[in-house]
Amino acid sequence: MKSEVCCEATNIHPDKVKRSKIHLQETNAGNVANLFKALADDTRMKIALILSREDELCVCDVAEVIGSSNATASHHLRHLKSLGLAKSRKVGKQVYYSLDDHHVKSLIDLAVEHEKEVQERNESSE
Repeated sequence: MKSEVCCEATNIHPDKVKRSKIHLQETNAGNVANLFKALADDTRMKIALILSREDELCVCDVAEVIGSSNATASHHLRHLKSLGLAKSRKVGKQVYYSLDDHHVKSLIDLAVEHEKEVQERNESSE
């Protein structure tokens, strides 16, 4: 069986290469990578997951759900906020966080859906 990792012959497709280069120039890949790096952290992904199911949660609620201190939850929430993934509002002594917008929720929902499909494929191929 031949490897599917690499082309066996070089055959450049100039039109596709040109479009791809333009797309990369128009997109800040570093910022997009930072977004995924933030979500690659297990704790921050858990926070994003719970925020995708609730309209908003206070820091205390987030800490309770993820089993951390308020300080740890707050640190991760601030990081998500700094990358534009979450937003906050203060009410008295409480700070409430939610996902920044529908794009972030869609991103989380798509990732969850994809993971479920991968699990199902893996289970059916066993």
